[in-house]
Amino acid sequence: MRPATKHAVPPAGDICRLSAVDLAEAIRRRQLSVSEVVTAFLDRIDAVNPLVNAIVSLRDRADILREAGRADAHLAHAGPLFGLPIAIKDLAQTKGLRTSFGSPIFADFVPQEDDYFVERIRKAGAIIIGKTNVPEFGLGSNTYNTVFGPTLNAFDPALTAGGSSGGAAVALALDMVPVADGSDFGGSLRNPAAYNNVYGFRPSQGLVPAGPELDVFHAQMGVEGPMGRNVRDMALLLDEQAGYDPRAPLSHHKQDCFLQGLQTPAAGGRIAWLGDLGGHLPVEPGILSLCEAALDRFAAASFQTEALVPDFDFEALWQAFVTLRQASSGCALKAHYDDPLKRALLKPEAVWEVEQALQLTAPQIHAATVRRSSWHRTLLSLFDRFDLIALPTAQVFPFDVLTHWPTQVAGRAMDSYHRWMQVSALATLGGCPAVSVPAGFDGSGRPMGMQLIGRPRGDMAVLRAAAAYETTLPWLAGA
Repeated sequence: MRPATKHAVPPAGDICRLSAVDLAEAIRRRQLSVSEVVTAFLDRIDAVNPLVNAIVSLRDRADILREAGRADAHLAHAGPLFGLPIAIKDLAQTKGLRTSFGSPIFADFVPQEDDYFVERIRKAGAIIIGKTNVPEFGLGSNTYNTVFGPTLNAFDPALTAGGSSGGAAVALALDMVPVADGSDFGGSLRNPAAYNNVYGFRPSQGLVPAGPELDVFHAQMGVEGPMGRNVRDMALLLDEQAGYDPRAPLSHHKQDCFLQGLQTPAAGGRIAWLGDLGGHLPVEPGILSLCEAALDRFAAASFQTEALVPDFDFEALWQAFVTLRQASSGCALKAHYDDPLKRALLKPEAVWEVEQALQLTAPQIHAATVRRSSWHRTLLSLFDRFDLIALPTAQVFPFDVLTHWPTQVAGRAMDSYHRWMQVSALATLGGCPAVSVPAGFDGSGRPMGMQLIGRPRGDMAVLRAAAAYETTLPWLAGA
């Protein structure tokens, strides 16, 4: 992890090591041309991507450089992301650029429109160079599919990159892009960030408009958000992603300029450390101790921690999450399931989601929403006493990339492909902003992250806390 540089613009070979904020500033000041920046990143992709398979559907170099050249001729109209090369997660539609969703069903699909946040990224001046790899339809936290193959961990190519924003996290960690978008339902921004030692931010429900969608009123547990090598870069991208769009009726206006807001440092606060929920969550040895050491460092930024376990039925909460996920994801996949030819192309986890959804009743879905609402009230009561809630980002360290998903964690059997990600569901069900920050490495060199969860619509406070935490990281000492 590298901080935003405070030094002069480096030679071309070091361009990819600059933060996104500093790159954008260097372009605006004409210290670097867009063509120089784009060429440096394309060279980096050529050198590194064949080893890890993070970026897919890369556009032709000549076409990208022509776009960069046109950008250099229009610098006076520069937006906040002007000239930055960005690869969009392959679950988001990109006009004129293949979007596969990691599925052979869509292996040759070229959308005629952008997702709403992609429109905004283009308008802000970014140059979209390709896509980042995902698991099929974003299901599970191991980025592999039959269209492009697996994405390998940035620190150990034998291990998983996590998912579903696995390609984005690896591309960031290995300096192939300066900043990246991701999406998160059950940890898809947070988990791969932890597994690749970068930052991933799940915004509050409704902050980033979702779409285009068939259903604009129901599916609100999945959100879009930014990933970065530092907190300021995430704020830069979030400023462009966030804000009301009338086509997404449950979206809302942003209340802050996030990058500017980081100029005001966090004033400290109180953190509730939930750990493994009093033993409810099976957690691989070494994870809790890494996170607790990270919280100890956080004290240097005037954040004090208290361990506690809320009085709540966490098994019932997880079952509510499973039900609501089936009711949205499972039903969304049903159109493919209903076509026998397409059903044969679905991975088992997708078939399971649909078949479970077909068994749901309206009272079951209603009961799950009531349970979710009760959890929301519990969170609000916690935030009366605490500024943040902290949890590990994942329950296992990065595992063998050939293992589709862990079937056991700390000796306990996992009853579904996502049960081992249960720790991610707490922020999702509360509609809360949550950031995964790097917690460090175990003795085998495997990365892990820690979640910092804030009040609903308290996105600015969470980003400020993450920025304060960033200053305590030992590998930034003397930077």
